Amino acid sequence: MEYREVQQIAKDTVAYLKTVIAPGMQLRELRRLCEAYMLSHGCESFWYWDIGAFVFAGDETAVSVSGREYRTSDRLIAENDIVTVDLSPQHGDIWGDYARTVVLWHGKVAESTDRIQNSEWRRGLQTEELLHRELLAFASPQTTFASLWQHFNGMIAAQGFQNLDFHGNLGHSIAKRREDRIYIEQGNHAPLSAVEYFTFEPHIGLPGSGYGCKMENIYSFQDGQLTEL
Repeated sequence: MEYREVQQIAKDTVAYLKTVIAPGMQLRELRRLCEAYMLSHGCESFWYWDIGAFVFAGDETAVSVSGREYRTSDRLIAENDIVTVDLSPQHGDIWGDYARTVVLWHGKVAESTDRIQNSEWRRGLQTEELLHRELLAFASPQTTFASLWQHFNGMIAAQGFQNLDFHGNLGHSIAKRREDRIYIEQGNHAPLSAVEYFTFEPHIGLPGSGYGCKMENIYSFQDGQLTEL
């Protein structure tokens, strides 16, 4: 199985999630459904602390925590709610890594960002989309991880948001072992071309807000052009 195939399992899982998520569902059940879906569609294990799906809802979506400390809460999904799911499928030594924030309004998933009624949530997800578009335009094989970090932290601040990641980074390389990852962080002067694949996963929120948004893709260079996996 190739990286694109494992990543596709994660993408398909989010599509499946949108068909089953409902008000009153416990986050533990949503996690169970996501992990069961991945395992039944070609995933063999989960590379990040053996957790396949990190799920957060409401004011938990601003929380950033290591997999070592993560515990799925007993929270119930509300009629109008914001839910983030971060997936870590693995097949052999090949990883997927994919996260999305979805919004429910009157119990239904908003299928497009511009239809989100809550202005803060809509603005957060529109900013996520803007950041990922800018990544495709800005990054080259010679761009360093540090310059990417600096550029996008500046852009996040200019949009009125803050970086919520507990280490302040914006993504990492895809490796064979967790400890071998390198990060989009200050001081990492390796060029993006030093790795085959990397994630871009800004976790952002408005200062003082209890809500956060996250959008994560894996990217690689094809003939010098950055491409989403």
